[in-house]
Amino acid sequence: MTYADFGTREARGVSPTYERLALAVSRDDELLALIATLPPAKRQPNLLFGVVRFLGGPVEDPAVFHDWVLEHWPAIEPELLSRATQTNEAGRCAVLLPVLAALPGPLALLEVGASAGLCLYPDRYSYRYGDHTLGTGEPLLECDATGLTPPAQLPQVVWRAGLDLNPLDVTDPADVAWLDALIWPEHHHRRSRLRAAAAVAAADPPHLVRGDVLDDLPALAAQAPPDATLVVFHTSVLYQVPAPRREAFAELVTSLPGHWISNEAPDVVALDNLPDPPDASLHNVLALDGTPLAWTRGHGQSLTWFG
Repeated sequence: MTYADFGTREARGVSPTYERLALAVSRDDELLALIATLPPAKRQPNLLFGVVRFLGGPVEDPAVFHDWVLEHWPAIEPELLSRATQTNEAGRCAVLLPVLAALPGPLALLEVGASAGLCLYPDRYSYRYGDHTLGTGEPLLECDATGLTPPAQLPQVVWRAGLDLNPLDVTDPADVAWLDALIWPEHHHRRSRLRAAAAVAAADPPHLVRGDVLDDLPALAAQAPPDATLVVFHTSVLYQVPAPRREAFAELVTSLPGHWISNEAPDVVALDNLPDPPDASLHNVLALDGTPLAWTRGHGQSLTWFG
């Protein structure tokens, strides 16, 4: 995604700070020249902005950002090369829940690209879809849902595991600081949500495995209890995987027992018969076993059901 696309399609209406900054970077030849020296996967706006915030840099004023990045590039570059956009947004559980709650339980959850595993606790949080509330835990996850009959109950989860190239530890202050840096500047509610979800995960840590989406998925899936329904899921992860390996992953995950929930951009997972998205904003497609069900926003803030 280009910086201009990020500003106009993903940040617009969601983060004025990042919209303004991304559009400024898209016209900044000096910064674009630096960014072009990075591998393609490391040029993402979210990653650069997150690293600058992690290092204590400014993101509010594009001119100040420009000068700070030029001055501190020797410190920024190694962070960009060693890190990934591991946004661990518990709010995404709000768009996953309608699918999870409809599957036969109990469930064994396996998240690909789990980061710190905060999306492995959909049964521990509470939810609000308009006037409909469900659950009593913290954090409360709110979702603006259209065309959806909200679930009547939370799923029963008996096993939870995650696979990630670099799993994060919610009991490690440095890892939590990185997760915080990835939250967009104005999103104070998401910072509160991060702290509440991290407390849930710290009290009952998930089984997180350092490994590859293809090479290590079958062995981890085999650890799921045989009397539970295995659910492999992922949100905004596969865009970081080269296209041929994405196709191989789809073949692999559909060969496993249980179910596959994907929540990815429409150009990342190939799906047929998609209706038009509700507006020009960037949307993911929520799908079950390759069947598209809904358009969703990236942080779980809205869902348009069409399945």
